[in-house]
Amino acid sequence: MSETNSKQSFLSERLTEEYERQQALFSEQPAIIQHFLEAQGKQIAEALVEGALQVRFSLPDRVTFPLEKGERPAQVTIPQNQRGYVAGSLLSRLRKVELYKELRHSLNELEQSPDRPVSVAGGLLRHAVVMHLVYNMLPAGRSVSYKLADEEETIPSVPEDEGLEPESAITASTDAIVEEEKTEEGRGELLVPFVPYARKFYLPQWVAFDEKGELLVKSVEEAQAHIKSMQRFMEVLFLAVALAPYISADKEYAKKRYGMLGQLVNQGRALANYQTRQIIARIQERASSGNLNRGLSLSLPYFDDQELRIDISKFEVIPAGRIMFVPAFVVRAVHQEQVKVSQDTRYNPSTRKHLLYLLDLLEQAFEAANL
Repeated sequence: MSETNSKQSFLSERLTEEYERQQALFSEQPAIIQHFLEAQGKQIAEALVEGALQVRFSLPDRVTFPLEKGERPAQVTIPQNQRGYVAGSLLSRLRKVELYKELRHSLNELEQSPDRPVSVAGGLLRHAVVMHLVYNMLPAGRSVSYKLADEEETIPSVPEDEGLEPESAITASTDAIVEEEKTEEGRGELLVPFVPYARKFYLPQWVAFDEKGELLVKSVEEAQAHIKSMQRFMEVLFLAVALAPYISADKEYAKKRYGMLGQLVNQGRALANYQTRQIIARIQERASSGNLNRGLSLSLPYFDDQELRIDISKFEVIPAGRIMFVPAFVVRAVHQEQVKVSQDTRYNPSTRKHLLYLLDLLEQAFEAANL
């Protein structure tokens, strides 16, 4: 085993131990204390996701924990003046310090308190927050399996073709979407099955493009809304692991991250591919009508799989002025941009390959026009 793998294995074991310790400690609490912590966790989690300025929270009036190793758990009271706290402020917002960082700092201080009950309560509250983020704020999806597109990839995003179950007269809720149109009185909601390709992903309702890159939804705007929904899903998972790294050892967290990460990368690239084809069509249309003789600059969308968002590559094809458009200008500009992208260290290998593929689409479209 290499040194890197050994370190990763050690870290994974430590995170798993911490996760199991917090789970066991939470289970030791009386039901009323668990409910209190869950209510506080929900309040804090919602404030984080909604981008609140600050959040007030309270520790329970008592906690249960072993006083010494091997001893039976004992219940210890937390004084009233040590229960109420606030994280975040207007000054923090002005300094662009995100609320989750302020909360993390507050929870760290609580867990480092010399007063053991306060320290334990701070850890329990952190656990309640991240569990609510992972289990209650995100929809559950299907069991999926992805593969790498090629050897340069690091994120599996291509659905494995494992063979779908046969169509059934009874459609599961995970296989269909509820049609919003009004149904006949006395009849149930209309379930419209997802296409087979969409059902290969974690949340089929957010799949906007099929395996050929064609739209499955009514508009590009709807596809972009799906991408944003997937990004918010990943942001919630990020908040959870930023607050408590040990949550990465949780099976539900791992399932949701794996399922949504592959889906977002797949669909994000599909959106960029689709928009690039639209750009090519618009250029060809404007060129045929003589509307590109005063300059042309391109904003080419691509999916950055490090930032998990659509970004833009901007470059000039024809400078402003009275210059007659010819397809060779696009080919030349694309060649120059390909050189820049190939040498730009800001891109990881998979994002670079994706962007070069989009540039190649442009080149092929207008190289053919030169013949």
